[in-house]
Amino acid sequence: MPSEQIAPDILDRILSFQVLVAWAGEGLSDPPRLGWWRTDMVDKGGGGYLLEELMPRTHQWASLEAAWQAAIQADSQKRLDMAKPDAVRTLFFWGFGIDEQIADRLREHKQNQARPDQVLPLPIGIEGAFTPAEFENAVRLDPMPQYKVVPSGRQLTEPLLGGHDGCAAKLTAALLPLTDNYSMPFYPLEG
Repeated sequence: MPSEQIAPDILDRILSFQVLVAWAGEGLSDPPRLGWWRTDMVDKGGGGYLLEELMPRTHQWASLEAAWQAAIQADSQKRLDMAKPDAVRTLFFWGFGIDEQIADRLREHKQNQARPDQVLPLPIGIEGAFTPAEFENAVRLDPMPQYKVVPSGRQLTEPLLGGHDGCAAKLTAALLPLTDNYSMPFYPLEG
């Protein structure tokens, strides 16, 4: 059965939340951000410099893509600890069809060579210094999504409604309050 087609602007909004969290989750940057994955791919003092040397036109996308892949891997590892890892939706796992559309959209942006902040509706700039307070303010919703803490993460207790981009916003907001480890907010799939 073919996957539903998601509109490009919706994919961009999902991707902007993913990129924001991937960037914020890096832990080897100086100074470190949230420290959820052991990468420093965006900053010029880390992997960003090497990628700029290797790919002068697409280095910003390549850096973000590397951090994005680290976040996807961390999310996958947490899901693998669940009894049914494919029976949930997280910020970095929407199911094969949608995940492929998001990856294709990232590839399309990379090929077009526009800067990420020119094509993604990022709620804060990712070029400058990171502050947890700015990140928290950027992802906070009113009302905040409700969740319960379970061994595998933060299970949202409200229905999976509001469109894919609305769900991405809720999954991102459910990272609050911030913790030392990636808390993996998720929606369980019914039935």
